[in-house]
Amino acid sequence: MKRTTVFIDEKLLEEAIRLTGAKTRRQVITAGLRELVRMHHRKAFARELGTFDLDLTLEELKELRNAD
Repeated sequence: MKRTTVFIDEKLLEEAIRLTGAKTRRQVITAGLRELVRMHHRKAFARELGTFDLDLTLEELKELRNAD
């Protein structure tokens, strides 16, 4: 692990701590970085999959969802 000094907007940091319930600044920064990486991977995955046309009615889709 590496020690890094950064300047962070205090109000933004405090709001993030309050919203996430993190106990420390380190926790909230780590959580934010993980979320950023997760979002990037999700977008990349969606790009790889592309889009698919489904020939289903809304009722058929609802039936499929309830089948599990």
